[in-house]
Amino acid sequence: MADDMENTASTATEDDGQISEDDWAAAMAEQVATEAAAPAAQPADIFPAFGQAAGAAGVMNELDMILDIPVQITVELGRTKITIKNLLQLAHGSVVELDAMAGEPMDVLVNGTLIAQGEVVVVNDKFGIRLTDIITPSERMRKLNR
Repeated sequence: MADDMENTASTATEDDGQISEDDWAAAMAEQVATEAAAPAAQPADIFPAFGQAAGAAGVMNELDMILDIPVQITVELGRTKITIKNLLQLAHGSVVELDAMAGEPMDVLVNGTLIAQGEVVVVNDKFGIRLTDIITPSERMRKLNR
């Protein structure tokens, strides 16, 4: 008879759309019992975790594999668009106006991706570039996502 009263009481609260504290306690106890009976899910062991690698030596060995891969480095002074007619009129001594201002930093691209900016230097009669600003990896990733 007590069970009938509890069922009637719980049905009444369910019909009203309200849940009593006893219902919450019963649900929590059921959840704890289910979690204790079921084995915990284990992740697939396909890739080793970063912390399980052979330490810093393991990471260095992995980096050694890519150190000999060649990349194309480009230093861009500026860009412009001209018509084919104007291109054919260029001669020795012609000046082509670029979109970059004098004194602006030059872009350094690796495989077409901006990685740094710098300024022109001359060393032993050869041009070079002194890096003044290096783009952080997070900034590069942000630009790739655009």
